[in-house]
Amino acid sequence: MLQIRILTALLLIAPAAMAQDDLGAIFGKDSVRRDPVIATFKSTRIINAQSNETLARGDLDFRVAHRFGDIGGANGGASTFFGIDNSTDIRIAFEYGITNRLTAGVSRAKGSGAFSQLYEVLGKFKLLQQTMDNRVPLAVTLFGNAVVTSMKSNTDKEAVNYFDKFSSRMTYTAQAVIARKFGDRFSLALLPSYVHRNKVGYMDMNDMFALGVGGRLRFSKRVALVVDYFVPFRDEASKDYYKTQGIEFFNPLGVGVEIETGGHVFHLNFTNSTATLENQFIPETTTSWLQGQFRWGFNISRRFSLGR
Repeated sequence: MLQIRILTALLLIAPAAMAQDDLGAIFGKDSVRRDPVIATFKSTRIINAQSNETLARGDLDFRVAHRFGDIGGANGGASTFFGIDNSTDIRIAFEYGITNRLTAGVSRAKGSGAFSQLYEVLGKFKLLQQTMDNRVPLAVTLFGNAVVTSMKSNTDKEAVNYFDKFSSRMTYTAQAVIARKFGDRFSLALLPSYVHRNKVGYMDMNDMFALGVGGRLRFSKRVALVVDYFVPFRDEASKDYYKTQGIEFFNPLGVGVEIETGGHVFHLNFTNSTATLENQFIPETTTSWLQGQFRWGFNISRRFSLGR
């Protein structure tokens, strides 16, 4: 009798245990933590381009970007110590993590070209994060800024930097940063971009679209190669007109080495762009790598944790 009861109990428990294992497998598979991929890029910028990264809540990022003069060409060479005697642009910025997804910042840039003495207000919002299980295969971050020049207006009413009203001093950028981290060493980003300038010269474009691409290849725990490149979509009529004026536009290309040292991220880079802000280097790069008109520069980022 006892043996019958034991056998009956085993027959009842076994199916229940198997069912429990099946349910555990099913729900366990669906309930795996979808951990976000971290450190697609180590900084909020690649070189010239934005990365998909935003600051953690309560973090303050102090940033300095510097671009020297031409290494070669007519304005470079030994007489300027290969561009070190000159600076084409300098930018100092403070950026703050309002939330883990939302960053806001302000900056002051020297500026390059017709507009100088620039003040910038920027915002970045992390719309999507790539996940470890690839349920979300891409990271998407939205970036936008507004820039105003405080320079004195030109007295020549035909000049591009003659400002008859305050709005003539304004420019804007909107970008989507679409990024993916491939393994532990390689990251790639695409940056569809839009730049609007309220005041431009004759035959220039108020509205310009561009496509950027950026990448990071990690060599060691603290050293990586970083590259970014933009293709502005300028009308042929605009290009042809400016060529008759002796001005040719080039696609901005940056190549650099990224070094992480504790709370600092340091970029030593080379680029043909003379400006640091998207509002200028996307539509206004007129210097060429092939003519020696590239310069070395650096980006320094130092983060301070102000939150709990």
